[in-house]
Amino acid sequence: MKRKSYEIDMCSGPLFSKILLFAVPLMISSILQLLFNAADMVVVGRFAGSTALAAVGANASLINMLTNLFIGFSVGANVLVARFYGAKREEDISETVHSAVVLSLVCGLGLMVFGMAVAPRILVLMGTPHDVLSQAVLYIRIYFAGMPVILLYNFGSSVLRAVGDTQRPLYYLFGAGVVNIILNLIFVIGFHLGVAGVALATVISQVVSAGLILRCLMHMEGGCRVEWKKLRMKKEKVMQIVRIGLPAGLQGTIFSLSNVLIQSSVNSFGSVAMAGNTAAQNIEGFIYMAMNACHQTALSFTSQNFGAGNYKRIGKVLLECLTMVTAVGIVMGWSAYLCGNQLLGIYSSDAGVIEVGLLRLSVICTTYCLCGIMDVMVGELRGLGYAFLPMIVSLLGACGFRILWIFTVFQSHRSLWVLYISYPVSWVLTGAVHMVCYIFVRRKLFRLQKGDI
Repeated sequence: MKRKSYEIDMCSGPLFSKILLFAVPLMISSILQLLFNAADMVVVGRFAGSTALAAVGANASLINMLTNLFIGFSVGANVLVARFYGAKREEDISETVHSAVVLSLVCGLGLMVFGMAVAPRILVLMGTPHDVLSQAVLYIRIYFAGMPVILLYNFGSSVLRAVGDTQRPLYYLFGAGVVNIILNLIFVIGFHLGVAGVALATVISQVVSAGLILRCLMHMEGGCRVEWKKLRMKKEKVMQIVRIGLPAGLQGTIFSLSNVLIQSSVNSFGSVAMAGNTAAQNIEGFIYMAMNACHQTALSFTSQNFGAGNYKRIGKVLLECLTMVTAVGIVMGWSAYLCGNQLLGIYSSDAGVIEVGLLRLSVICTTYCLCGIMDVMVGELRGLGYAFLPMIVSLLGACGFRILWIFTVFQSHRSLWVLYISYPVSWVLTGAVHMVCYIFVRRKLFRLQKGDI
């Protein structure tokens, strides 16, 4: 199979340089996306007030909870395309890509209807304060109207990542992000639309990014090329995507459920605490997404090499991705904490908001590399075809632990610090169990194959 200019040969040659070539554009893409999201927060916080900022932030964990199940399916598409690509099975690649595109649109339409109808009721159950609720409901309804294109972008970019192309999604994201910022300024500052303006700008920019991704897939060569006449869901490929992606989606959804409970607990401290928590979460997002690029790297490189039968190379992929994610987490996490006052001041000038935000950064950012290590282990296991095992471990070790913590330790010692410390403790416990699982999985898989890693 001839390699195209944007694709990376993950199955031969020097490994670390290719990992960097894959991961760095992905990190930049993720950071750019969050910079554009941060621009949303800054504009709404500065020009629409702290209540509007809290309204946007109150939706973050809920949106993640409702969308992660379907975004998890894009993980299944990534693993499947990468595996077929490594095995040079063009027809299987084509069927997977076309099935994934149709699946993304179907799921997007269903999620749009469900989210617009149900999400406002969940915001009430979360205890969203009355001074925030009406704006939060308006934001989430507009946001969910764009769900089909949001999922299309996620599925399309997962296909490009599977063949090693992380550069073009970066270019498309940059273009869409510029559109987002310009529309924010027009809608919020010019037309005084507040949270509605931020939501509209987000949806329109997602339409741009999804359109660019689809155009790219339609002009590709080989199995990844999308053709209108081939757009249909092949039952076998959809089932394989779901088999791998459903556990990832369920894991993300239930993770987000624990975060919804944490957000509900934060809500009980009032709108100032909500605004500070929102600003800190936005800063943390830059670190998380940079580390998540290491997770995506481990997933794609492991899947391709597993498909190609390069079993000795898989252990090296894990080691180098773990080294990279640890370095990224420590450097970026501690930098964010040490510069916390200045960074939080960008979002709000309220001293109470900054105080709450700095408390969260002191707990989360200084230990964030532990989350990255946990996620890389999950990516490695999924790349080897084990989807349910990391899901079960993560649900019990991270989600279950946090929920238990909220209803026991936090109820006895109601403070934001006690709430936030549940994160690093859960990362240590879950990451350790993932390490043990990987050792057993590796022994089982490669005992059946020729060669060891």
